[in-house]
Amino acid sequence: MSSPSLFSPLKVGPYELKHRVVMAPLTRMRAARPSLAPRPLNAEYYAQRATPGGLLIAEASPVVATGFGNPGVPGIYSEAQTAGWREVVDAVHAKGGLIFLQLWHVGRVSHSSFQPDGALPVAPSAVAIPPEFRAMTADGKVVDYETPRALETGEVALMVEAYREGAKNALAAGFDGVEIHGANGYLIEQFLQSRSNLRTDQYGGSIENRVRFLMEVTQVVTEVWGANRVGVRLSPYGIANGSGEADPMPLYSHAIKALDKLGLAYLHFIEPRASGTGRADVDWQNVPSAMVLYRPMWSGVLISAGNFVGDSAERALAEGHADAIAFGRYFISNPDLPRRLQRGYPLTPYHRPTFYAGEEKGYTDYPVHDEMAQA
Repeated sequence: MSSPSLFSPLKVGPYELKHRVVMAPLTRMRAARPSLAPRPLNAEYYAQRATPGGLLIAEASPVVATGFGNPGVPGIYSEAQTAGWREVVDAVHAKGGLIFLQLWHVGRVSHSSFQPDGALPVAPSAVAIPPEFRAMTADGKVVDYETPRALETGEVALMVEAYREGAKNALAAGFDGVEIHGANGYLIEQFLQSRSNLRTDQYGGSIENRVRFLMEVTQVVTEVWGANRVGVRLSPYGIANGSGEADPMPLYSHAIKALDKLGLAYLHFIEPRASGTGRADVDWQNVPSAMVLYRPMWSGVLISAGNFVGDSAERALAEGHADAIAFGRYFISNPDLPRRLQRGYPLTPYHRPTFYAGEEKGYTDYPVHDEMAQA
């Protein structure tokens, strides 16, 4: 049998993808304010990038009001937000595309100016992000991160239920599935990693205990959606937002093997070479490959993201390390990215200063490739 390519079909949960070029979840900070609901501009953006049988993973959306760490990010905990996402989903479906929503809580990667009543951000433990990382306040200032407030044991259960409610709202909005954000140093990864989790209750200490929050969140989300319409994103060996485990292999091996038993739609990795991409491009050298290390532990669909281009994406599929490749920055600047990759058309460079916040510029004004000019 021939090796799969970016343009061979793939079954993901109950869905048949027509190609394996996935749009990664991308924070763009263009929700309506103060509702933080998606608006028509957001629907236009996603519809531009939708293709028949193609999968888009919509940007990370907090499941509760304490989950924000950036301005203008859409949520998924209110009626207005759910209605706004419904318009996005309808626009993608009208183009024949599929769309999952990423469920999010930033935990300590926040500032009190984003929190209800100016409270401190919450986290597994009262451990601040190191000073080499800098926080953004709601009014745009750059400051040191505050020391977060540790969640009480009973509050952890309430947080799990917030993910359930977010999953219910995503279902009501018409999404095809959801992805749980367990990467990039946000709340779930804060529970996973020993440098940010100093708890002494059932959520801290041993690897099994530190993985408990991830598994409880995944359990309640699958109760809403069914396991085959739920994905999980992880970033083993990542260093984003002050994250990083001294020895990631035992921790992530345990987590991945536990998730593998659930029959999820997919597992989604951020490759370590791209960890920390946000305000600047990074391409770390001499770092492990998550997809190579953990593929033997995962029996389902594996999506990998992080500094892939056409050739490296095809190679990852051909070598069996991944089943689909998620593209981020080049999907921003190339709304017709699957067509360009398939036909060998040049890629439009992205403009990083317009990634976060703004209106149409750098968002919906990137052109599709002009085939007439190419001819």
